[in-house]
Amino acid sequence: MRDLSVAIFLSLFIAAVTGAQDLQARIDAAEPAATIELGPGVYRGGVILSKPISLVGRGWPVIDGGGRGDVLIIAARDCRVSGLVIRGSGDSLDRENTGIRVLAANAVIEDNRFEDVLFGIDLKLAPGCRIRRNHISSKPLEIARRGDALRLFRSDDCVIEQNVIENGRDALLWYSNKVVVRDNVSRNNRYGFHLMFANQVTLEDNLLCDNSVGVYLMYGRTFTLRGNRFVGNRGPSGYGVGLKEIDAYTIEGNLFSGNRVGVYVDGSPYTRRPGSAVISGNTFACNDIGMTVLPAVRGNRIVGNNFIDNIEQVAVQGRGGIDGNEFAHAGRGNFWSDYGGYDANHDGVGDQPYRARKLFESLIDREPKLRLMLFSPAHDALEFIGRALPAVQPEAKFADPAPLMRPVELPLCAVQPGNSRMLAATGASLLCLGGLIGVAAFGLPGIYHSASRGRRLRVRPIFGGAA
Repeated sequence: MRDLSVAIFLSLFIAAVTGAQDLQARIDAAEPAATIELGPGVYRGGVILSKPISLVGRGWPVIDGGGRGDVLIIAARDCRVSGLVIRGSGDSLDRENTGIRVLAANAVIEDNRFEDVLFGIDLKLAPGCRIRRNHISSKPLEIARRGDALRLFRSDDCVIEQNVIENGRDALLWYSNKVVVRDNVSRNNRYGFHLMFANQVTLEDNLLCDNSVGVYLMYGRTFTLRGNRFVGNRGPSGYGVGLKEIDAYTIEGNLFSGNRVGVYVDGSPYTRRPGSAVISGNTFACNDIGMTVLPAVRGNRIVGNNFIDNIEQVAVQGRGGIDGNEFAHAGRGNFWSDYGGYDANHDGVGDQPYRARKLFESLIDREPKLRLMLFSPAHDALEFIGRALPAVQPEAKFADPAPLMRPVELPLCAVQPGNSRMLAATGASLLCLGGLIGVAAFGLPGIYHSASRGRRLRVRPIFGGAA
């Protein structure tokens, strides 16, 4: 019996080693456009595809780099890699050891698992590629020592969709135009997606949670962010979305919940063309700060959003106001959960402007270290003084001249399974929003409508009866 077990082990070991040694030879012997199928087993890495080849795995075969160099290099156009476990790259940041390095156009990399690789997928001068349904994770290192899970450099017209990217460093798009990033999950990374000098990029229906920063856009133009969920991004920056000197962007229909800052705006729009920068139809719920806007920023149209129970709805980082941005358009502004006004003519718009002028907020905008005193007796005392003594109230940071009395409906979007934190945070935000909509629509017997929590103003009945 023992001899039989040893014989079986040796036969499997020899088969695996033979497969490892033969893989490059099989690729070199194949005709262009051939499909090479790999069965279960472990194959040696350092493989180069130098002609159009489809490398397809059946039963999750492993290509193992053995901890050295790149695992797989695509050096020819029109290659396809699918159904493989890509494992064990080297760990040299200087050499940028990678799971799959792509150096040619029109590659398709789909349905693979990347394990114990420093960099995941690296595209250089590789337009027209499709990266989809991969699971990418890095080596178990400190975050600064990990490589980038995904990187595109001068690679236009690519599609990145339905990938799970976790425990890496960044996903980078540099000098890459007309890229679509759709329906991905990014978690426990430094930057979910970091774009520099990229143009005409669409990010839609992605989940970005538990990163240091969800998405950071720098030095480009023509961006669309639609239907994404930014949850629990709480690193040192902690932005759901950061905007740095970009132009021509639309941010609409997104959910920002539990971030340190929902959206951070610095020098954007860069050229200040009217109507070119729109932030609309988003929900900012339960963040430390809904939006942070630098005082020099002008030209944003911030309309039709919900600002719900953020510790600070909008922060101005520095001295000055942000009145150069448009907080209402065509007679409609945003919904503010702390608005204390009323709607006497029943048109759904408050009859008094929403003014951001809390005393303690003005202090922490100028000196962020005072945020340590939030919810302390000193905080409560200062807010009481600000309300009781109008003479000490600061000037308003901004005003919304047409605040909405009801929250804007947030389109429901599918949440991918396997992410309990994301489900919980999204559910809590939607429950909060749904509750506000319900109260606004139906109210309670004998209670009259105000957008301010806890007040009973006899302005108009919600649930029937006379005022």
